[in-house]
Formats: sequence, structure tokens, C-alpha cells
Amino acid sequence: MKKRIFFIVIITAFIIFVMWYYNLLPKKTYTAEYFDIETVKSDVDYNNNGIDDYYDIMLGARLDAKNHPKYDGVYQAGGYPPDNIGVCTDVVWRAFKNAGYSLKDMIDRDVEKRLEAYTNIEKPDKNIDFRRVKNLRVFFEEYAIPLTLDINDIAEWQPGDIVIFGDDKHIGIVSDKRNRKGQPYIIHNGGQPNREEDFLRKSEVTGHYRFDASKISKDVIVCWK
Repeated sequence: MKKRIFFIVIITAFIIFVMWYYNLLPKKTYTAEYFDIETVKSDVDYNNNGIDDYYDIMLGARLDAKNHPKYDGVYQAGGYPPDNIGVCTDVVWRAFKNAGYSLKDMIDRDVEKRLEAYTNIEKPDKNIDFRRVKNLRVFFEEYAIPLTLDINDIAEWQPGDIVIFGDDKHIGIVSDKRNRKGQPYIIHNGGQPNREEDFLRKSEVTGHYRFDASKISKDVIVCWK
């Protein structure tokens, strides 16, 4: 009897740990207002849909999270994967698509213009270059606003920001949801069950950017068609 109870306790603890690790346990989320943080809005509404770019980018990432594509980074001959599959980088271009931008074409154009900056690219390939975190970092380092890497500087983390983890291993979009410490949730695809989760403190942040179209040359921008 004691062995059976012990076994049940161990199994229960393991299930709880797995649910905690994958952010499946119910958690209370908070808004920026709860921490007296002003939500930064972009002056640009590129697709003229009445929603500023920053929030539009976040909503695009959330759409991908709700769609829950299977984690699959297989090479696509046409560049874009179908809606039912994707990886972390696909969250980003889909998020930008929602705001009216063709991130793929913007990166392809920049690779042609500044190939020497993209040290990860030996031979340009428009079918895959925009789906590499290393290449996204090069692009955002040049054309986006670099921001703090301190996850406890909570006011500096805003919906629609782009965040890179580790040695260009992962990338995601900042949510408007926050944990009890005020740290924002991240919308990303690592194959995990919950695609919008309290993830920021679980991996080293090595890049944090905000894409402001008003601060870059118009020849960099390509609209989604």
C-alpha cells in the first residue's frame, strides 16, 4: 500500500513538473497598466487598418500562436511554408505580414545590398535566408531600435518587440501579457504546447529590438502583396 501511494505521489509530482515546465498550469496574467507602465504605440499604421504597427505585429504573432502550426523547418522551394507548419522565425515574418510588411522581401533586398554583413550566408537563397535567426539579427541590428536586455527593466519591454535568445538559437515577439513580476510573455514557436507563455526568464536574452518604420529609409520597406 505504501509503495502504491509513493508511486502515485511521484507520478503526480512528475505531471505537475511537466505542466509547470511547459506553462500549462493556469497562471494569472497582468497588463502594463497594473504596473503603471505606459504602453508604447507606434506613430505608423503601415497597412492603414486603424491599429498601430507595434500592436499589429503582436497580433500577427498571436494569430500564428492560435493557429498552432506544427514545428517543422523543412526547406520550402517557394520560400514560405504552409500555414500549418513553421518554426520560430516563421512567427516573425507572419507577425510582420499582419502589419503589412513583407519581411522576406526586405531581408532579400538587404542581402543583395549588404551581403558582407550577413556572415552566415555563403550563397544567397531567397527560399531560406529569411527563416534564419542569424540573418534576422543582422537585419534588425541595422534597421530596428536596439533595446535593453535586462528583463527586470519591465517598462522597456513592449508589445510587438522582437527578442532573440542565446547564440541566435531562438526568436519571438513580445506579448501584452505579463507575469506577476511585470516581465512580458513571449509569443514564439519552439514546438511547445503553449505558444504564448512566460518564457522570457527561461533563456538568455541576447537581442531586443523595436521596428519603427518611421526611422528608416523608405527603400528598405517592402509591403506585403
